[in-house]
Amino acid sequence: MLCRGQFIVPCFLFPQLIRLFMRSVISYKAVCLIILLYCVEAATGQELYVFTEPASNMPARSIAAKLTSRFQKGYHSSSFEQRYAPEIMLGLNKNLMLHAATSFSDMYSTSLRWESTWLYAKYRFLTVDKIHRHFRLAVFGEYAYSRNDLFYDELSLQGDQSGWQGGMIATQLLNKLALSSTLSLLKVTSEKPEVNPDVYPYSAFNYSLSAGYLLLPFNYTDFNQTNLNLYVELLGQQTLDKSLFYTDLAPAIQLIFNSNFKVNAGYRFQLNSNMHRMSENSWLVSIERTFLNAIQRRKKG
Repeated sequence: MLCRGQFIVPCFLFPQLIRLFMRSVISYKAVCLIILLYCVEAATGQELYVFTEPASNMPARSIAAKLTSRFQKGYHSSSFEQRYAPEIMLGLNKNLMLHAATSFSDMYSTSLRWESTWLYAKYRFLTVDKIHRHFRLAVFGEYAYSRNDLFYDELSLQGDQSGWQGGMIATQLLNKLALSSTLSLLKVTSEKPEVNPDVYPYSAFNYSLSAGYLLLPFNYTDFNQTNLNLYVELLGQQTLDKSLFYTDLAPAIQLIFNSNFKVNAGYRFQLNSNMHRMSENSWLVSIERTFLNAIQRRKKG
């Protein structure tokens, strides 16, 4: 199957399927039409946000490999800093997925070096499917280890600090438009004796509001059509132990080839903040390849 999204046959297709299979002869065109309708309904590329995760999961029993690159101008220098994060994602079933990632950067050093690793798990506990729309809720948890010292007010587990994060995601699909919101609590655990705990924040409330729109193709006629998705995401943080905050905006574009290869490019910039941050703007580029049905079912004895 070459379709993205959740591989559940929509309820409105069951009558058509039953009538087709009750016939003694099924025409080739009829079969193609049913498969095409199924793929259009299951294709939810506009939910594959660039900077955040949706409540929807990757296809069940699939494996994905991803490489994310981040580039920014250094706060204390005119040079560009870089971070690379290879990641493996597992779709264990339709409700549960796992991520494991590590990162290399020169953002806290004079040369590129290994800096962190993190684990992420997401469980979708509510699904409401309708024709050309659905609503989903999921909870997630994340744990990270980083070798970096505390140096900035902004809290992040993607390479910068050690700690944990937990929260909830709500995603609504309306035809070609997908809206999603994430609320979470983050706690940094990398306290060191020589660091004054009154200098840096250690806990924060994170929030995001994301929108994705499927621009191309206008109509599905072939499984190998290239998808073009447009995104804009509002990303914010409010520390809980200090009165510090930031609010960022992140537009992005996404291309999906053959329903299993994704290329993302986005630019994140600050709208407002009173934090000492690593950077007020950054560029993100990532590629991702999904291998469907890579995890085999267990055979019943």
